[in-house]
Amino acid sequence: MSVLNIGTRALQANQVALQTTGNNIANVNTPGYSRQSVVMRQVEGQYTGGGYLGKGVDIQTIQRNFSAFLTRQAAMTTAVSAGDTARADKLTQLEGIFPGGKDGLGASITDMLNAFSDVASAPTDLTARTVALTRIDETASRMRSAAQSLDELQSAVKQELSQKVDAVNTLAQGIAEVNDEIARALGTGQSPNDLLDRRDQLVRELNQYVQTTSIAADDGTVGIFLAGSQALVLGNTASPVSLVDDEFGDTLKSKLAITQGNQTITLDENALGGGEVSGLLRFQNSDLIEGRNLLGRLTLAISTEMNAQHRLGLDLDGNFGGDLFTPININTPQNVLNAAGNQTTGSLTLAITDPTQFAASDYEVTFSSTTDGTITRKSDGKVYTFPQSPAPASGALANVDGLDIFVSAGATAPTTPQPGDRFLIKPFATSASNIDSVFSTPRNLAVASPVAGLMGTTNKGSLKLVSLTALTSPMSLPTPVTFTFTSATTYTRSDTGATSYTYTPGQAINANGTGTGWTFTLQGAAQTGDTFQIIDIKDPLQNKGVDFRLNAGNATALTALRDKALFDQAPLTDGFASMISQIGIRTQSATYASQVSGSIAANVEKERTAVSGVNLDEEAARLIQYQQAYQASAKVIQIAQNIFDTLIQGMTR
Repeated sequence: MSVLNIGTRALQANQVALQTTGNNIANVNTPGYSRQSVVMRQVEGQYTGGGYLGKGVDIQTIQRNFSAFLTRQAAMTTAVSAGDTARADKLTQLEGIFPGGKDGLGASITDMLNAFSDVASAPTDLTARTVALTRIDETASRMRSAAQSLDELQSAVKQELSQKVDAVNTLAQGIAEVNDEIARALGTGQSPNDLLDRRDQLVRELNQYVQTTSIAADDGTVGIFLAGSQALVLGNTASPVSLVDDEFGDTLKSKLAITQGNQTITLDENALGGGEVSGLLRFQNSDLIEGRNLLGRLTLAISTEMNAQHRLGLDLDGNFGGDLFTPININTPQNVLNAAGNQTTGSLTLAITDPTQFAASDYEVTFSSTTDGTITRKSDGKVYTFPQSPAPASGALANVDGLDIFVSAGATAPTTPQPGDRFLIKPFATSASNIDSVFSTPRNLAVASPVAGLMGTTNKGSLKLVSLTALTSPMSLPTPVTFTFTSATTYTRSDTGATSYTYTPGQAINANGTGTGWTFTLQGAAQTGDTFQIIDIKDPLQNKGVDFRLNAGNATALTALRDKALFDQAPLTDGFASMISQIGIRTQSATYASQVSGSIAANVEKERTAVSGVNLDEEAARLIQYQQAYQASAKVIQIAQNIFDTLIQGMTR
């Protein structure tokens, strides 16, 4: 009977081995499946006078082949790769909003400024004026189109974030449920391999969205933590996550929050690590904000400069010009945001002082007292303090990057900022959204300068007028201003009496020595007795009968804006190239990071699969091995049966 028992046990053990091998083969393509192996042990032998006799084999357990270390590493590297890929994909879309070439915004800006060069050549030509207005309208249209594309990308990212957060909650709830099943199954004394595989797969899928940390508990459950220490899953309980606005209520940004009991905790974006949610949040809260600020700065600076210059000119009817583009309001509720918990009912307002100093950034203003505090430029973290010395002449709280910041009193007490109050300033958030051209009549295009320059008819030197520009609007010149050279290097002015001034070729000369009224530049050598006059071009007594409509001084000044250092000391026409360069650098860096992290994740997954994955060649070999063992076990049983039959037959004789 012992032989029969040994054979039966062997048959059963090898049948289980065959079943386990077949299960491995069946699940070769099942995501998350870990290869299983049968662990056999010999049955304790029976003592006899001739020694211990073996009693066969038993199944000890079905072992799950996996490495806890590689499983954790695979989940982490997958999260990093997913986050980098999600951000790189969105940055590629952002880059596509600003194409180069003739259809890009940069080309339309260049064409617009070049159109004024054609107007300068023929200031009364209505066709040239119409072309210039068309170019202005096209530029405004492309700015609005880019802003609309940014809004659509913003909306798509928010929707995608919402969907992924829902997926995180579903997976977290699934892990909690499997935790409960595993805790109950472990009471049998055996490892519930399929449940463990399912939980590990859920954790891997969860890390595709958010990077987590897993800590095993004594009861077999696993705790899942976000941002280092916030419990997403504990035992059979999952805490839901959600998207919330930041502390300023900025609708262009989102933060991830987790609700534990009655408490909602906002997670630090920098502590989230990897995962698609983290990558999308980083894109939305940083990359997309910068893209919007770059476009807004470009729009606000160009429209402000061109409007200001156009207002200095005269149209065909002799009237001073108006705005070319719709004036941009930088004091909307989207431009200045109060932090939640501010004590004051007041706010801040902005005023433009110098578009050449604009920085494509948001600013956070923090009050340490009612009069003191700091202003942090969000793009690079640079901190300014106020009150400033010297104080802004406008009476502003502070002047930063070409912007005056004023305190606007509230309706009820406290009406002014209190210690601890904070504000978020977004000067460029809405600049491009509503930009439009104003003019529709070519006659109203103000391309003539209100002032002109006349060289003395008896001049002997080589003086030449390089530029003459009005600086205030409207302006008039009751009498000409005559500059008389008393030597090759000195001159007097009729508007200041006998005061002598030093002449330096190429150096600007301003009205009354200030930056108002007009400014001009001469080149060449002067001789004693040479003269130069500034005249009012509309005054027939001063212009000597010259038709002011033939003057194109303001058109020339508008054309010259293309070379003005407007964007980080780069010319206006290079502003768009600089913008797409900054976005391109971010995209290139993110793409490279995505490739590197993707390669690392693939290598770690390959190592994990080498331990846990099913190899069909190995399983086929085991199948033959266990088949032969099964057949041999059956033969043992057959022989035992024959022996038993022989014994029975011998006993019946």
